[in-house]
Amino acid sequence: MSGSITVAASSPEAARSLGRPRPRSAPWADLACHGLLASLAALVLAVAILILFETARGAAPSISAFGFHFLGSTEWDPVADRYGALPYLYGTIVSSALALTLALPLGIGTAVFLAELAPPRLGEAVAFLVELLAAIPSIVYGIWGVFVLAPWLRSALEPWLVAHLGFLPLFRGFPFGIGMLNAGIVLAVMVSPTIISLSRQILLALPGSLREAALAMGATRAEAIGVMLDAARPGLLGASILGLGRALGETMAVTLVIGNTNRISASLLAPGATMASVIANEFTEATGKLYLSALTEIALVLFALTVIVNALARLLVRGATGARRDIAGAA
Repeated sequence: MSGSITVAASSPEAARSLGRPRPRSAPWADLACHGLLASLAALVLAVAILILFETARGAAPSISAFGFHFLGSTEWDPVADRYGALPYLYGTIVSSALALTLALPLGIGTAVFLAELAPPRLGEAVAFLVELLAAIPSIVYGIWGVFVLAPWLRSALEPWLVAHLGFLPLFRGFPFGIGMLNAGIVLAVMVSPTIISLSRQILLALPGSLREAALAMGATRAEAIGVMLDAARPGLLGASILGLGRALGETMAVTLVIGNTNRISASLLAPGATMASVIANEFTEATGKLYLSALTEIALVLFALTVIVNALARLLVRGATGARRDIAGAA
């Protein structure tokens, strides 16, 4: 290192460059860059506010006609102009919760393997393939759910569930193959790449001194991984909620496989509907003003729910980042 510096300093040009102060950018350039970036950030916020305003304005007739009763009613009668969003709110929450229940063990387990156990080259290759899954259009997942998953559920899994677990309300009914279970599995496959990718990055960002300290104190490999997971817990929770945010707003894939009925059923085998699927199915058929306004109010509720979930994920990820900095500083 000292030799290279001596050689560089022996050149007159290098000596002059070492003693010359670095040129500073002009003040107007800094101000212009700051103003441009601030304007772009403000534009994103303005677009979000505009979407919220237009959606709220379109939903105003429905809000005035039904009030909070809209969220608690199961009636959906376009002929009589009486609407309630409870079946669709229920279907959105149940299908997303089922997807997260199925995707969490798969996502966290795969992320732990790629970050902690797999050889680096294999981990990078598998992570690249996992991220490619997120680029597949949702309509492709929906077609897979209709033509591949639904026949298998109808002929194999759902009859087994009815025969062995039919005493539970969750698995009663006729094995249609199309319903809440199918939608939950398709959503789980769709959100798994998000959970795997983010969880892997969070585990890789943790300081290696945590693992080394656990091993130095006599911990096994599994116990050392447990220490890493405990340190990454807020970040893993944030990744899970980001996956949940995608599941809440998914439209085409769910519309194809969920069955699209406005009935509430405790059985996962029964057809259902989500807020996104009812909008996709009926928006082009909404001829009446109140009918269109009711669908717009469902969109407003879905927008609010998605914003809340993503804001919560943002806070959790920020908290995890702060915790990692504290751990790194202490180390």
